[in-house]
Amino acid sequence: MNMFHFKFMLVLLFFTIKSRGQQMYVGNLVLDCDNTDVTGPSPAFLYTCNGMQPSCSSFLIFRTQPLYNTVMTISNLMSIDHTSLAHINNITDSNKILPLNKELIIPVTCSCSGEYYQANTSFVIPTDDDTYYTIANYTYQGLTTCSSLLRRNVYDPLNLHPGQKLQVPLRCACPTVSQTTEGTKYLLTYLITWKDSIKKISKRFKVQSQDLALANGFSSVDDDNIYPFTTLLVPLSTEPSKSMTRTLGQKSSLSKKYIIAGTITGTFTAVLFILFVSYLWWKSNRANRGKNVKWALPKDIKLGIASVDQQLKVHKFEEIEEATDGFSLQNRLSASVYKGNLKGKTVVIKQMGAKAAKEVKILQKFNHFNIIGLYGVCEHDRACYLVYEFMENGSLKEWLEDKNKTSHESQTWTNRIRIGLDIAKGLQYLHNFASPAYVHKDINSSNILLSKALRAKISKFGLARLSDKDQNGNSSIKCPSESKGYLAPEYLETGFVTTKTDVYAFGVVLLELVTGRKAVYVNDDDGEEVMLSEEVLSIFGDEKHATDKVNYLIDPRLQARHPLGFVIDQDELALRMIRLAIACLEPEPSRRLCMNEIVSTLMRIQIDAPSSETMLMV
Repeated sequence: MNMFHFKFMLVLLFFTIKSRGQQMYVGNLVLDCDNTDVTGPSPAFLYTCNGMQPSCSSFLIFRTQPLYNTVMTISNLMSIDHTSLAHINNITDSNKILPLNKELIIPVTCSCSGEYYQANTSFVIPTDDDTYYTIANYTYQGLTTCSSLLRRNVYDPLNLHPGQKLQVPLRCACPTVSQTTEGTKYLLTYLITWKDSIKKISKRFKVQSQDLALANGFSSVDDDNIYPFTTLLVPLSTEPSKSMTRTLGQKSSLSKKYIIAGTITGTFTAVLFILFVSYLWWKSNRANRGKNVKWALPKDIKLGIASVDQQLKVHKFEEIEEATDGFSLQNRLSASVYKGNLKGKTVVIKQMGAKAAKEVKILQKFNHFNIIGLYGVCEHDRACYLVYEFMENGSLKEWLEDKNKTSHESQTWTNRIRIGLDIAKGLQYLHNFASPAYVHKDINSSNILLSKALRAKISKFGLARLSDKDQNGNSSIKCPSESKGYLAPEYLETGFVTTKTDVYAFGVVLLELVTGRKAVYVNDDDGEEVMLSEEVLSIFGDEKHATDKVNYLIDPRLQARHPLGFVIDQDELALRMIRLAIACLEPEPSRRLCMNEIVSTLMRIQIDAPSSETMLMV
């Protein structure tokens, strides 16, 4: 059956179900970002307006996850009153951190808007990694759809940036005439998880299996080909209660208790039995996971795996899934980034959007110590997963902002200078030795990653461009908000990009290393936003008095004492670093240093810098 006939049958089935007054379950089609409803309203967007009332009280199930694990954070995410959320879930402390994967009942007002029911909320994009797909299926856990987000918002799906505010329609519905006649007062939107079935769900919510099946367009309770990350409507005669919710993963912890108890009592047979059952459960779970899940990306984003160089490993989806423990929340680092273990090696696995093909095309050509390593790729159901080396100390931005660090490593000039030199060498390679040469175009402290040994590597090449091409043309001036404070004046004015664009951004990073401040920070005295580069340039506009203000600029953590007790004067070292940064920040691109000169200067500063092993930091 081709796609046209399949969609025709879905539309026909929809109208058949609508005539019976129920909603229709369309499975993994809701995960597709390219759905259309030109022939009529489609449940692949949201649930259709077929109820007796245009507005009603409704309920959703949401599972706690990092960032959204208190009543306050979840109520903000859903735009509901936190007292109502706390009351229905019997929670007394709205700021208490709840267990991971704990189900909460979300009370909402569901209203008909056009042809679809929805509960409205809004969401401010937090990171550059977020997409309509990840927001719908990770942040909101399938309680909205990629297609409905695309329709409700004006932002280009390939140019989503932190700070943009999205309108989010949540999946909900009101009871039909027939459901109301049979005693249904509420419909609850339930997110399906592994091993769920109509019979299991109906038992947990104390409803008839036939009613649950009919509410979702199934002809019988045995016809329940349902998939994780999609939703079902549960018809309820009374408001849902806390007793209907659960915390996923509790069974696993109970099994461990039994194993420990069996070991203590020495019941060898019981231990063997538990291990055997656990093995069967693991084997069955592994076989089921990944079988039903569909990942969706726009049709024009296809990664040509066949074009990948032989040294880049092509992984099976099962390997990726096993490495991340089924993409568990415990392994999740951000919206679509997971820590994993592939054959004993710790890696980072990232689900990529539009920039995946470009990232692979660029990184597979590079082999340099100061460029992040791309180990492998995976293509599964039109989604792309990239496998990177794991950097234990996270981003340079996070490392510098952690003011609580008291370890010796964060307080030495030796480490700061070496990090700067590592970044410079990475850019030197991109500009002069890579074939072809590239401009990174998005150098900032968030895109510099640090290893366990505090060696720096440049990451995120989604905006990179060929150097030769950039010399002769302009670039789009759309950049992630994280780049604020790093963008060269000629880029802001005209969109013009050259290797000197990277040099300017590097100058700002160098200032961050010296001062420990953000590229854009808020002044404690007046609350005004300060551009670090502008502040330093204004101070050093008068070189005569600039040296008197060096101590004001130096990160206090870099103040050092000699073992005999006196303060070591490091003004000259700081001045050399700041002057190098200023040379990178020249308004005229042609007057800025090139990366070869920067590397050479930093190497001389590194040689002259006092050894951190001879200092005792205050």
